[in-house]
Amino acid sequence: MPDTTEQRPYHHGNLRTELLDAAERSLRARGVEQLSLRDLARDIGVSHAAPRRHFTDRRALLDALAESGFVRLGAKLRAAVDEIDDEDDLPARLRAFASAYVRFATENAALTGLMNSSKHRPGATAVAEAAAAAFGQISDLIEEGQARGELEEGDPEDIGLIIYATVLGITSMLNSGMIEPGRLEGLVDTAVTQFLRGARPTEAR
Repeated sequence: MPDTTEQRPYHHGNLRTELLDAAERSLRARGVEQLSLRDLARDIGVSHAAPRRHFTDRRALLDALAESGFVRLGAKLRAAVDEIDDEDDLPARLRAFASAYVRFATENAALTGLMNSSKHRPGATAVAEAAAAAFGQISDLIEEGQARGELEEGDPEDIGLIIYATVLGITSMLNSGMIEPGRLEGLVDTAVTQFLRGARPTEAR
């Protein structure tokens, strides 16, 4: 009798997607240290060798999962900023960006941890590129603010790192239970307000 359990994913052409979905579920439930290709293969009903058709080893799977996470994050950040009708409303656009990031990072804490630990790993080029595309959007917002004279001159990436570091800190405190989830929006609003106050051109302060 043919092994229909193993054939099913190949016939649908979705084994890679199924593996990534299963990997994210495992990551959320058991953490990165417990994630293995063999267990994932068993979970989705294929032979233990099947995953290697798409991922040469566990590290390749983790990198693909991190890359996928940054692609999803980038799409959510873009959608949040695009919801602001007034393209000249920098405070609103920065708040939308920061809120979207913190929501993603708190709702996907384990995945975000993997993403952040993978993007600087030597050889993880695709992950780094996906991360740059996602976070490059904040540099674009900084450049727009500089062009209108709302923000001080300087390297947009360096200036953007300040607001990113702040929301990353808020995220870490939320995920560790140091602060209550109900304070999220208020803290993001305060962070953006303080950032904009400090980043205004000197003559405007």
